Amino acid sequence: MKKALILVFLWGSCLSSFGQSSDFIILKRGANQKTQIRFYPGEEITYKSKKLGYFVTDVIVSLDNDFIYLSENILSPEDILEIYIRDKDKRNSTLKNLNALFLGAGIILISVEMVNSVYQKGELEVSDGVAITSGLLLGTGLALLPLRYKTFKNENRNNIQIILMRME
Repeated sequence: MKKALILVFLWGSCLSSFGQSSDFIILKRGANQKTQIRFYPGEEITYKSKKLGYFVTDVIVSLDNDFIYLSENILSPEDILEIYIRDKDKRNSTLKNLNALFLGAGIILISVEMVNSVYQKGELEVSDGVAITSGLLLGTGLALLPLRYKTFKNENRNNIQIILMRME
């Protein structure tokens, strides 16, 4: 038993010594960690800079204390006005799932009512209560579509930080 415990301890210490740390860009909105978004070297980033008035998509090559090196540009975090985060933000997946839930429930409710009426009565008929409920579910799902977070604006309490996690 002691040999197995020592072996597991040595194996764990060897694995932790080989652990590589990586640099990343963090988008912070206040002190809450749930609202932090990270971009690592090798990932695509879509941003709008002060020099350009439109969004540009580029790949992060490496990071320095003051600069972000992209495949076709070098940026300072202060030069960035906005970053497109629709696909990156975890909260968007929750809103997307909620949309799917409302839209799916509305469609399933009306289709089950239609199939049930054809099976029982032999004709296509939808009751008023089911039609109203299904319409409310579909309307709620459609109303929630534009609520997703699209961009991260670099202003006020929102800030962009470069975190270097190098072992030297």
